[in-house]
Formats: sequence, C-alpha cells, structure tokens
Amino acid sequence: MLELPVNTMPPLGGGLALSWSANLAMALAKRPGSGSATSAVQTLTAARKQMAKRMEAWLTACVQMQGCFMRGICLSFFLVATMAGSSAPWKLHIIDNTSRGADGVRLQDVNGDGRPDIATGWEEGGVVRIYLHPGPGKVRQPWPLAEVGKVKSPEDAVFADLDKDGFYDVVSSCEGKTRTLYFHWAPISKANTAAWQTQAVPVTAGKQSWMFALPLQIDGGGMDLVLGSKGGGAAIGWLKSPKNSRDVKAWNYYPWYQAGWIMSLIRHDVDKDGDMDVLASDRRSKTPGILWLENPGTKAMQANPSLRWTVHRIGASDKEVMFMTIGEDNIIHAAVRPNRIHVLRANTDPRKPWREQIITYPTDNYGTAKAARAADIDGDGRMEIAVTCEAANGAKSGVFFLKKIDGKWIDHDIGGPKGIKYDRIELVDLDQDGDLDLLTCEERDFNAVLWYENPAK
Repeated sequence: MLELPVNTMPPLGGGLALSWSANLAMALAKRPGSGSATSAVQTLTAARKQMAKRMEAWLTACVQMQGCFMRGICLSFFLVATMAGSSAPWKLHIIDNTSRGADGVRLQDVNGDGRPDIATGWEEGGVVRIYLHPGPGKVRQPWPLAEVGKVKSPEDAVFADLDKDGFYDVVSSCEGKTRTLYFHWAPISKANTAAWQTQAVPVTAGKQSWMFALPLQIDGGGMDLVLGSKGGGAAIGWLKSPKNSRDVKAWNYYPWYQAGWIMSLIRHDVDKDGDMDVLASDRRSKTPGILWLENPGTKAMQANPSLRWTVHRIGASDKEVMFMTIGEDNIIHAAVRPNRIHVLRANTDPRKPWREQIITYPTDNYGTAKAARAADIDGDGRMEIAVTCEAANGAKSGVFFLKKIDGKWIDHDIGGPKGIKYDRIELVDLDQDGDLDLLTCEERDFNAVLWYENPAK
C-alpha cells in the first residue's frame, strides 16, 4: 500500500492542509480503495493525524505511477484551492537563550577541533558571547559559552586573530547610541576564558551605526576589517591595521562607498584575479541593491590607503535587499523584501550585466524575507534554498526552504509557527550525521541562538 504523508499546516478550506496538490491527487487516485475523489479526501483527512513526513516521498511515488491521469487531474482542481505547500517542522535545539536580542551567528573553528564555533552579539542584552561546539554527543544541549565583553547595542560579532598570536579575538559592531566598534582580545591561556579584554576603537567611536565587520587582508600587513553601517553617514570602508594591532589608537578608517543600510559583506574573488573583492547588500539608500566592490590589489592599497574601490551594481537594483550569500558555484542568493529571492549569475566577464532570476514565495504561510542560503539540503544532489524571515506573526513560519520540482519552487516548512524575527543563516552539519542543519538566531519571540535538525538522515 502506498503511504501518503501529509503536512502539519493549520486546516485550510474545510479542514484540509495539503502539499502540491496535483501530484498528491494522482497518488491518491492510484491508491487502492480510493474509488472516488470523495473517498480519497476522506482518507487524506484521516491521515492528517499521523506524523508528517517529507513531501518528496510521495512526489517520487507519483513519478513512478501510470494511469488514472484524468481522475487525478480532476481531484487536483479541488485540492489546489485548499492546499499550502509545506512539510513537517524540523526539531529545534537551543544553544543559548539566556539574554535578549540574539543578532546573528558568525562561524570559525577557534579551538582546532574541526567543528564550527559561534560568535554572537546580543543587541538588547548588551553582551557578546562565543559558543564552543561540544561535539555530536552533546550538540543538542545548550553549548559551553564564554562572555567576551559587555557593550551596548552589539549588532554583529565576528572572530578575527587581530594580533597574530594564534588566538581568535572578537570584533563587535555597535549601533544605537553607542555607534562604536570594539575589539575583544582573547586570553593567551585557553584555561583562563574570563580574561577577555574589551577596547573601543577610537577612530570609530560615535561615528556611525556599525552593522557588520568583515576580516580581510587588504594591504599585506596585519588583519584589516571591512566595515558596513547604516543611517546618517552610512558607508562601506576599511579599518587599516597598524604594525602594532594592539594599539587601538593607531587604527585608521578609510571610506569607499556612501551607503544606506549595509546588511551583508562577503569576501569573494569575483573577477578571479587572485585577490579578494567584497560583495555587499545595501538597503534603503538612494541606489539600493547588490554591489561588487573591486579590489585594486595589494600594491595599490599600500601606495594609497584612501583609494576607493570601484563599485559595480550587479543586481536587485532599487530593491530592499536583506542578507545574501554566495556559494561554491559562484551563484548569489539574496533575500529581498517582501517575499522574493533574487538569484544572480555572473557572465564570463563579471563587469557585464549579471543574469538575474526572481523567485517568490507565499506570504500567507511565511514572514517577510530576511536571509537566503543555497545548498543540497535534502541530499538529492540538487540545490535547495533555505530562507529565514521577519514578521512571522501568528501561524506564519519564519524558517523554510524552497525546492525546485518540475520547474516550480515548492516551499517546505522548517520552523513552524514558533518565532517571529530570525537572522542570517548558516547551513552546517552540526550533529555530524551527514546532512546540513540550519543555524540561526531568533530575537523577538523566544530570543535564542538555535539550530534546526535536518531530518534527511
């Protein structure tokens, strides 16, 4: 007997909540004992009480079936009006929920165990914390943490070995009334995790609402930082490391680009010339969109640190772009408000117009787009797109993924109705079971650094 899993969405249209109705209808029509559309629907209603399984199970079965085509198509017209493409939420695991306003996750293996560790700023709580991956046996429990500093309104926190001592420091970017960048210097001894020291970087103090910092070697010296900000005086620029990086007064800032509100900064060799360029998403500026800032090279930056990088506008022009990512395939996926994912592919010459595809998702089921990241989520060898949202109020979900089936993008729920405002995404195998889990933050409903366990394996 063919098993037909259904989803766990709230009842729609007379108590039915179905996924991708046309294919499901054909499967129902083929199922023994489903002699009419009415009996098939009754069978499905009863099946809602069972645990939901993944939508691809019956999609695969449908592809293998023959016959009963017209009966399936007729039933599909009835089901289309009552369905919402979805699947069962993934299991949620809390890494930390003991402060307020978790605002992003940045990854680095800081202790050399081959596992990703996390840096997070808690915006409302006013603390910056790091989390050490405890290993697969304890990964579903709250993670060991160290509080590396207390600063007001930290919007972002990222690992960087600023002083080249072999220990990762943390850089926090603060907005609000603070408007300052901070260095949190790591203790030399791993045993003394309480000895973190916090220093403000004077050249940044009170200057801009700092939103994001990207460690990037620019002029051949120490580890530099590319910075993005929002609001009055917002810009993308670089913070030049001095010979003695511990001398915070000696760091200098040079602007490159006047911005509106920088969401993403990504290092990537766009033009394949051997140096790292910067990709950025800028929202609410006079000319919002996705940008490529072209690195002029180490020698040019050594000769003139104030040299502005050439800005190329490559996509999502005049749109409110949120977080974006770029994969190993050199394809950009950007979340664009209210409910779009823009997919950008470069031509052979990236200075020529990029190819741009726009994917929309149903706003009835999910919040507004916040972040997007592509990867093989379900292990079928093809790329899916994970999405997080803001404004996921009521029964709406704030975390889901999109899968392309027969030329159409089908939404699969991950988070369920729990949570309202999520942040940037990392897809990483946290439990080391061979599939990619989803790591993010929620900062409005239950305030947590968290991950969703992929049920694929």
